Amino acid sequence: MGYCLDMEYYLPVLAMVLTQFIYSVFIVYRHAFATILLAPIAYLSGRNSRSYSLNLTSFSWIFMTSLIGITLYQNLYFEGLYLSSSSTATAMINLTPAVTFVIATFVGMEKVNIQSLRTIAKIVGTMICVTGAVSLSMTLLKGPKLLNADHKMPSKTMMTTTLESDENWLIGCLFLLGSSVAGSIWLILQVPAYASHPNYISLSAWMCLISTLQSSILTLFLEPDLNAWKINSLLQFGCTLYAGIMGSAFVFCLQAWCITKRGPLFSAMFNPLLTVIVTILAACAIGVIIGLYTVLWGKAEDVKEMINSKLVVNETTEVTFSTNESCEKSSCKIDLEEHLLADKSTSRCGYK
Repeated sequence: MGYCLDMEYYLPVLAMVLTQFIYSVFIVYRHAFATILLAPIAYLSGRNSRSYSLNLTSFSWIFMTSLIGITLYQNLYFEGLYLSSSSTATAMINLTPAVTFVIATFVGMEKVNIQSLRTIAKIVGTMICVTGAVSLSMTLLKGPKLLNADHKMPSKTMMTTTLESDENWLIGCLFLLGSSVAGSIWLILQVPAYASHPNYISLSAWMCLISTLQSSILTLFLEPDLNAWKINSLLQFGCTLYAGIMGSAFVFCLQAWCITKRGPLFSAMFNPLLTVIVTILAACAIGVIIGLYTVLWGKAEDVKEMINSKLVVNETTEVTFSTNESCEKSSCKIDLEEHLLADKSTSRCGYK
C-alpha cells in the first residue's frame, strides 16, 4: 500500500517531465532545423539547373503539399497521440496504405481490374490493413501514453474520470484518422509537386520552409504565450534536432525519391512497420519510466528512514529526560522521608 502511495505521489512529476514541451512548438522547431540543413544542400544540388527555381504552379503545389501533408498531418497526429496512446497512434497509421490506395484509384494513379490477380492482392491487402488497424486500436486502448500521462483522481470521481478518458480516446482516434487521411493525400500530392519541381532535395527543402511558416502561424494562434517557445533543456534541444534531421530532412528526401521511382502506394505500404518498431521502442521507454519510479521510490524510502530515525531519537531523549526527572523526584522524596523519620525518633527520645 505504501508503494502505491509513493507511485501516486510521483505521477505528477512524471507528467511534468513528459508534457513540458508543447507539441506544436516542437513541430515548428523540427522543420526549422530541417530547413537549415536542407537549404544549402538544395542550393548546391540545383544551382546549375532550372529545377531550383519556382513558378506559380510549382509554388501552389508545394504550398498545398506542405499545408496538408506536414502542418495539418503532424498537428492532427500529435493531438491524437496526446488524447490516446502511442500504440493506438501507430496502429491507426496502418490505415494510410488503404486510404492511399482508394485515393490513388479515384485520381487514376492506380488501375483497378477485378479480373487481375494484382488488383485482388491490392484489395485484400487494403482490407487487411483496415482490419488490423481497427483491431489493434481496440486492443491497445490501454497502451502506454507518451503525452498527457493520466493521473488517477480520487475514488469519488473515478466514474467521471473513466467516462472522460473514453471520450478523449474516441476524439484522439478521430484525430488520428484525420492524420492518416492527410498523410495519404500528402503522398498523392507529391507526384504533381515533383512534376512541377523535379528536384526532390529542393522540393523537401521548400516543403520544410513553408511548413515552418505555416506551423508558426498556427502555433501562435493556438499557444499565444511566448514562454511556450522556450527550449528549457538540452534533452529537448537534442530531441528536436534529431527529429528535424532524421524525421524531417532525411525522411522527406528519401520518401520523395521513392515516390518518384515507385509511386505513392509503394511508399505508403511500409507504414505498418511503424507498429512493430514503436512497440519495441515503447517497451524501452517503459523501462526508463520504471527506472525513474525505482529511483524516486528509493529516495522516498531514504527520506522516510531519516524521518523515522529522528522520531526515535526524539522519543529516546524524552524517555531519558522523564526517567531522570522521576528519579530526581524519588530521591527527593526518600531524603525527605528519612529526615522526617529521624526528627520523629529524636522527639520521642526526648519525651521519655
